[in-house]
Amino acid sequence: MKSILMIDDDVELCTLLEDYFQAEGFSFARAYSGDEGLDMLAEGQYDIVILDVMLPGRDGFEILKAIRSASLIPVIMLTAKGNHLDRVVGLEIGADDYICKPFDTRELSARVRAVLRRSGLAETLSENVLRVEDLEMDIRSRSVKVDQRTIPLTNVEFRLLEALLSCAGKRISSEQLSIDVLGHPLSPFDRSLSVHISKLRQKLGLYPCGSERIKTLRGEGFIYVFSGKGSFSP
Repeated sequence: MKSILMIDDDVELCTLLEDYFQAEGFSFARAYSGDEGLDMLAEGQYDIVILDVMLPGRDGFEILKAIRSASLIPVIMLTAKGNHLDRVVGLEIGADDYICKPFDTRELSARVRAVLRRSGLAETLSENVLRVEDLEMDIRSRSVKVDQRTIPLTNVEFRLLEALLSCAGKRISSEQLSIDVLGHPLSPFDRSLSVHISKLRQKLGLYPCGSERIKTLRGEGFIYVFSGKGSFSP
């Protein structure tokens, strides 16, 4: 089941869309301010965000910038009818699509499904194979290839990469990685996780465009990012 997070202070609209999308087979959550939405994104797993430009406190553009600093989750922005500047700014910052208020719920549903298809999150390659752009991991054979070149990894590096690829485009906390991969909670002066991540980065190398594959979110964790041209296949 795909999950939607809607960030909009219009309670009536959120309620209407929650009823509609749940009937369509989606999981639906709502936040009435940008900061509340960011907190929910940090704590939960969502497949797409519907974000209103006009929000109390920080507006939708500021919230979109914050989302893009940590995640490539698809975002559809809701803009005022006829405000072309909002649309241009939103797309330049990193919105995947926009729709003008007022809108038809069926059109919004169609746009949500189209953006999810474009994101590549709906495509299934194999239960044993994870692929992000030019990197492919075969879990059964425990092999990793970048542009068809085999990359030798230690057991810890393999488990780290598997955890990151399984949530590609989404943040994983350092604490969670330490528990899941290293088998113990992260202590204040323990740099073992950072050392393993650093070695994994060196072995994988950069994307052909020169951008990093694994991004460090200081004080928050790590994220396996996309180069901006590829897709993720779970």
